[in-house]
Amino acid sequence: MTDTSTFNRSWARVILTALTHYGVKHFCIAPGSRSTPLTLEAFILQQQSRAECHSHFDERGLGFYALGIAKATNAPVAVIVTSGTAVANLLPAVIEASLTQQKLIILSADRPIELIGCGANQAIHQPHLFANYPVVTLNLPNPNPQHSAGWLVSSLEQCLNSQAQLGGVVHINTPFAEPLYEADEAQIGTTPWLAPIQRWFNQPKEKWIDHQATQNDVLMHENWDFWRTKRGVIVVGRLPLEQGMGLKQWAETLGWCLISDVQSGIEASLPYADVWLSNKTVEQRLLQADIVIQFGSHLVSKRVNQFLSAFKGEYWLVDSAQSYLNPYAHRQTRFVAKAHHFMRVHPPLRQKPWLLEPLAISQFCAEFIENQVGGNLNEASFAHHIERVLPANGNLFLGNSLFVRLVDALCKLPESYPVFTNRGASGIDGLIATFAGIAKGSEQPTVGVIGDISALHDLNSVALLSQIKHPSILFVINNNGGAIFDMLPVDGKVKEKFYRLTHNIEFSQIATMFGLEYLRPYTWADLASKLKQAYTRRGVTLVEIKVNDQEGSALYKSLLEQISLASIN
Repeated sequence: MTDTSTFNRSWARVILTALTHYGVKHFCIAPGSRSTPLTLEAFILQQQSRAECHSHFDERGLGFYALGIAKATNAPVAVIVTSGTAVANLLPAVIEASLTQQKLIILSADRPIELIGCGANQAIHQPHLFANYPVVTLNLPNPNPQHSAGWLVSSLEQCLNSQAQLGGVVHINTPFAEPLYEADEAQIGTTPWLAPIQRWFNQPKEKWIDHQATQNDVLMHENWDFWRTKRGVIVVGRLPLEQGMGLKQWAETLGWCLISDVQSGIEASLPYADVWLSNKTVEQRLLQADIVIQFGSHLVSKRVNQFLSAFKGEYWLVDSAQSYLNPYAHRQTRFVAKAHHFMRVHPPLRQKPWLLEPLAISQFCAEFIENQVGGNLNEASFAHHIERVLPANGNLFLGNSLFVRLVDALCKLPESYPVFTNRGASGIDGLIATFAGIAKGSEQPTVGVIGDISALHDLNSVALLSQIKHPSILFVINNNGGAIFDMLPVDGKVKEKFYRLTHNIEFSQIATMFGLEYLRPYTWADLASKLKQAYTRRGVTLVEIKVNDQEGSALYKSLLEQISLASIN
């Protein structure tokens, strides 16, 4: 009996060792019995200071916590769960990670195949449970010494190398037969089965299969000398900070209009584009461009997306992901490349700006928005002045729905300030957990801003905030329901019952339940004084900004309507 549990542990040790060879330093573990061989081996890695283990009772939140750590560290993160619906709870995080090419490795423990489909407890069909979202799915057999250790390492490395090249999710399904406990610890690492891979075992960075780099250099487009003399627009979506360095200067040298998303980390030459593009006169002038070059993807602004959809000229898209990115079904030239590599081989030609109307209306919007949002602490003013609450050398995480749109439309963030979002699938799943993972993975002060419905949707993950030991702030914008739906042309009674979901809940008792510091400021001055105290604490402070239910959405609509009617000479 001990032989089975001991070999289970040897098998699990090979799996986790392979992961560490590919850069995994964080294991996020949910409680469960069937995953015991994996859990105990991860714990040993932590004891050896080769990895850090995290735990959470809710697999859905755990998946997003791992996603946040992966975002902050830019490294693969492993998730260990037991069999059954525990695995299924990871699907939302798997979808988000796959759409944004974040490296998650799902290790799902499973019942042996003879227990599947026969009424055995906690046994479901787990292979390919995540459909086509993982870049690779590996369904391992029951641990058996007849399968050589070299075969196991080769199979694992094939998956992990694909992830290293493409990003995204790897799902490794690992059945274990009982017994799962009482392994002979002395025999785990010395079994003859491991002898052929002992050298690999003892060299932390050594690969069993030496994959040579295959990435080609970016080549200059054959007609670049022609296109760089034309009228251009540059649109920047979600982009790693290091890729955007020099992009603003590159655009200004060309004399082209630069529109940047809140996720880009680039200070906008033409801020408030989501607002001023509501003016059809300006939009039509911008549509006279000969070429649009888009860097990055997953743009927040509805108006910018509408502009890109309406544009009919030469269209280039630059993104390092190899996935298909063409929501407008454009005829396009697609560069699978990093932005700074593309710019290096496409030198700009110095020209005067070809279009001045966007600059004029953008400058007008700055003063106009300031006057409209006023000096009170409300949803729109908080979005407009969000830089006031950001710590130096910190991070900002923005949830989905109304607030991220307000920030994208109304604010100017500091250049190169790290902004994180879950804009792959743009769901409200796991936003607190993702914030917690970013704060934990970065070990830097982190500000998160989410809506009240998003917070209620992920209440279990508030427990994760206790794992953060440096000053961080989670803002909950409480407008008493899903205010984003105020933008929809739906009958008021239907909207209230089936869209907004008014709840009349305050978050002070939730903070108390989970042992968090809680603040509820009423004015900007009140917020400023309270934040000074919060940033001296080692841990997370929950700050509830309670606002009128329709004020933010109503102001947003009013801004768009007024700018759409503005006269442009």
